[in-house]
Amino acid sequence: MLKHHHHLYHLLSLLFLSLHLPFTLSTTAPADIAALKSFKSSITPSSIPPSSCLSSWDFSSDPCSKPITTHFICGLSCSSSRLTSITLDSAGYSGTLTPLISQLTQLIILDLGQNSFHGSIPPSISSLSLLQQLTLRSNSFSGPLPSSFSSLKSLQELDLSGNLLTGILPNTLHFLSHLTRLDLSFNRFSGNLPKLPPNLIELAIKSNLLSGLISESSFSELTQLETVELSANSFTGVLQSWFFQLPGLQQINLSNNSFTRVEIWKPRKYNSLVAVDLGFNKIEGYFPVNLTEYPVLASLSLRYNRLRGAIPLELSKKASLKRLFLDGNYLTGIPPAGFFPGVGEESPVAGSLGDNCLRGCPPKSQLCLPLQKPMSVCKQVYGGKRHGKN
Repeated sequence: MLKHHHHLYHLLSLLFLSLHLPFTLSTTAPADIAALKSFKSSITPSSIPPSSCLSSWDFSSDPCSKPITTHFICGLSCSSSRLTSITLDSAGYSGTLTPLISQLTQLIILDLGQNSFHGSIPPSISSLSLLQQLTLRSNSFSGPLPSSFSSLKSLQELDLSGNLLTGILPNTLHFLSHLTRLDLSFNRFSGNLPKLPPNLIELAIKSNLLSGLISESSFSELTQLETVELSANSFTGVLQSWFFQLPGLQQINLSNNSFTRVEIWKPRKYNSLVAVDLGFNKIEGYFPVNLTEYPVLASLSLRYNRLRGAIPLELSKKASLKRLFLDGNYLTGIPPAGFFPGVGEESPVAGSLGDNCLRGCPPKSQLCLPLQKPMSVCKQVYGGKRHGKN
């Protein structure tokens, strides 16, 4: 009788194990395996180093099976039978991105950064409705940004910097309502800045071919925006006062453009602006004195513009200011004495007031380098009047 019970217990144990086996050793969805096979076969075999993530993708075993031992040892994450993440190593993989990527419908992260992918970004990628992070930076992707990207409703981070992407930025970008970080720097995008996603915190589109005015309609609703990097483009015209009043803004870099004027009002309420770089533009007129009212401004560059007139006294009394670059303008008069403390004391700011039309800038001060412009150049700019008077 005891033997019979023992046999029954053994059978029940086996039944229990067989019932639970599919849950402990999950099998990857066939569509996901097909997508992974297509992904790997779209990459030039000779660009897959022996010790890389992709070299461990061996389809004789199951990508999502546990425990991972020798196959699919890196680059992939799964949740039960579905793939949720592809994060490749920077191994120099060369190839195209398969349109079948769209079959990985549970994908949350796709990071192929710092490789040598080329060709266009497949529009089918926009069917990945759960995707939160898309990083294709530092590759050689070309062609336009698919306008269907607006379907990536869950996307929070989009980094396509350092590619060869062209064309205009689609207005549909605005519909990426969860996007907080957008980096399209170092590409060849042209045209105007479109209406931007409303919840952006970081915006970087430096070193492209963007042009036209910076329009208020592009930035409407952006109450959380902290960082704007739009340097090295071809923006023109007047940079208006609303831009400096964006409520969350902390850092602005619009250097190396073609702005001709800047309008700055006194800040409304508290303003969090810490760093402003408007260097290497074509900004004319007097120094925008209202900048001295921005309570936490610590770094300011207006270097190599066409400013004239005196440096306002208030600037030298601004305790928060630590870096100031005004070199390469046509500023006149005697610079504020507050910038040049007594012997043995350090100047309150680092930077340069050089290459202007100033008088009495102490030659021993670092701030006064490089030397001022020749008198003849300054006379020409000021129509032969004595440039020391304002």
